Amino acid sequence: MKTIRTSGGQEIPLDGDLLAIMEALYQEVTAARALDRTFEDMLREINMLIDQMDEDDRRAYLVESLFLNTVKYENDKLEAYLKKLAK
Repeated sequence: MKTIRTSGGQEIPLDGDLLAIMEALYQEVTAARALDRTFEDMLREINMLIDQMDEDDRRAYLVESLFLNTVKYENDKLEAYLKKLAK
């Protein structure tokens, strides 16, 4: 199985698990710096991980990311609607 590495050396298997990448990013950038990180810090780490992927992996993770973000967006819209109804 192909893997990628964070700047700190943590290996992430490329098995389609977007949440594993998100957790690694959190550990590498956010937790390791005790929440003292910038947008640029996170963007730099994300770009470094993407640069290690081939086109097929990039496409697969983009699809997974869009799917999860669409579900989150739909849930947020539904939550706002339900709150409006409750008033």
